Amino acid sequence: MTNPQPLGGNEMPRFGGIATFMRLPATSSAVDVDVGVVGVPFDLGTSNRPGARFGPRGIRDESVLLRPYNMATRAAPFDSLRIDDLGDVATNPFNLADSVDRIEAHYASLLAHGVVPATLGGDHTIALPILRAMAKRHGPLGMVHIDAHTDINDTMFGEQITHGTPFRRAVEEGLLDGDRVVQIGMRGTGYAADDFDWSRDQGFRVVQIEECWHRSLMPLMEEVRDKVGGGPVYLSFDIDGLDPSFAPGTGTPEVGGLTVPQALEIIRGCRGLDVVGCDLVEVAPIYDTSGATALTAANLVYEMLCILPGVEYRDPPG
Repeated sequence: MTNPQPLGGNEMPRFGGIATFMRLPATSSAVDVDVGVVGVPFDLGTSNRPGARFGPRGIRDESVLLRPYNMATRAAPFDSLRIDDLGDVATNPFNLADSVDRIEAHYASLLAHGVVPATLGGDHTIALPILRAMAKRHGPLGMVHIDAHTDINDTMFGEQITHGTPFRRAVEEGLLDGDRVVQIGMRGTGYAADDFDWSRDQGFRVVQIEECWHRSLMPLMEEVRDKVGGGPVYLSFDIDGLDPSFAPGTGTPEVGGLTVPQALEIIRGCRGLDVVGCDLVEVAPIYDTSGATALTAANLVYEMLCILPGVEYRDPPG
């Protein structure tokens, strides 16, 4: 049985064919794959601009430009692992609580077959049901979280489950090992002077954006690997972790964010960790008619595939 392969631009024009992630065949079931690309079209937890429900479709549309081999790191994910697009979770557009239950059940079914999920969001609320399913299989997880916001609010308008609360709930429910969590890119104004302190009180390493300005993040990632290693790790990337000059198509943009090269350093710096799942969330294509935000997101998801355990790297030339 051969691994599913992205459809090449010389076999079908890139503007043609069905828009799966990287034009994968989308013919596999969960029992047949190592890694499943999964869309979660959901934005009922959004507090500002809606539209992340269209994120999975937008990312897939722009992913037609990607090719299977990583020429920088020499990763060959599609030669190494069986990767396919497994479609979308059937979320309930009228009920947040029911959607959260549906997402958890869907991921539990994938994990029962040993699938490593690579998620296209959707707003960040979806991280909670995904972590619920993953912790049942793997136990408390370490996490590398890239974002402008810590997402550790207790409530928002009295609601405990929103895109600003998933990691508070995850800690309370024992889904995360706080001593193995790093949050990178935190910035912006706060509701209170101690807004970032709750994370630190749980053992999280909080990397505010000022630590990242004007520098390579490769040294930081050495620290991150030391912090989160030693167990299963979840990688969660909110596209608003990037500066809005790179990614304007999102619901809660914050100025002064990460650059795209820094984002690549962060993801590539996760190589060697036991990454058991990953997501790219909060892409709202309606706010970026150029498609650049979704294109950047597609590239970042591809880079996540390249650092998963089991991916082989081609020998350097010569």
